[in-house]
Amino acid sequence: MNSLAATVEPAIAPFASPDTIGVLVSDVTRLLRRRFDARARSIGVSRAQWRVLIALARAEGINQAGLAERLDVETITVGRMVDRLEEAGLVERRADPADRRAWRLFLTPRAHPILAELQAVAVDVRAEMLAGLSAAEEAALQGLLQRLRGNLDGREGSAT
Repeated sequence: MNSLAATVEPAIAPFASPDTIGVLVSDVTRLLRRRFDARARSIGVSRAQWRVLIALARAEGINQAGLAERLDVETITVGRMVDRLEEAGLVERRADPADRRAWRLFLTPRAHPILAELQAVAVDVRAEMLAGLSAAEEAALQGLLQRLRGNLDGREGSAT
């Protein structure tokens, strides 16, 4: 075996396992999002729409830059998504009293029944995902995921 092969093999070996924590978390997230998307589409809501509506339900009055950060998309992309939701009568922009160049985003009364339907979808999809887990296992999983998030939160971009 040459020395190059000896140095390359260990670096590649961890990627050979299909069930690393990162892969599993990614797969579960992708499958969960797909399941939710399919159910949300059945009530007439796209992924972009439900992501904005749910983010606004959690932080109503946020500005477009803050919403873009929460959704991990560019501000211009959020602007277009909000434009469409505003045209549909689901979101409204209000002038920001602290910054006349900015807009604060609010849900309209028309959005609330859609959010109620999305909540019902979330409850159903969550039940599917957690089927077969005991309450203790569910609580342990939630606690572990919160710890993982806490370990990574606020450290993006920092070298360790």
